Amino acid sequence: MDIVYRKAEQRDNPHLAKMIRGVIEEFDAPRTGTVYSDASTDELYELFQEPNSILWVAEYNGNAIGCCGIFPTEGLDNGYCELVKFYISDKARGKGIGKELMLKSIDSARNMNYSHVYLESLPHFSKAIAMYEESDFKIVDKQLGNSGHSSCNVWMVKTL
Repeated sequence: MDIVYRKAEQRDNPHLAKMIRGVIEEFDAPRTGTVYSDASTDELYELFQEPNSILWVAEYNGNAIGCCGIFPTEGLDNGYCELVKFYISDKARGKGIGKELMLKSIDSARNMNYSHVYLESLPHFSKAIAMYEESDFKIVDKQLGNSGHSSCNVWMVKTL
């Protein structure tokens, strides 16, 4: 597969929103208290115009098939950012695309001088959680920051 990794563009908005909501439906994850119900899910390009943020997109044959980014979530301690919007379309999984997106996001966090990367997830995404653990993310016992994702109950931090 010839995958192009690039920053999100405005044209990606409808494709990414559909893919993200489709993944949540596929895994029967909660629709409230998650990215599924966030209004910003329909405007990811605009959301990631925030300073010290980036959204990476994996593209195949002109279609966005995955995304992952870094965001300075409100309420996080100084030096912390959040790994966000990490979703891969079902046809693209198991090919290393997600790992590449995650590594690009972590490298971006380093380049933006963050000291820690925080993330929130759900038990529904156990394969992703295993990948985070392999990448030195450690489970923490409480939610950090104010993501608004009250349904997420797996919280992890990686020291850069």
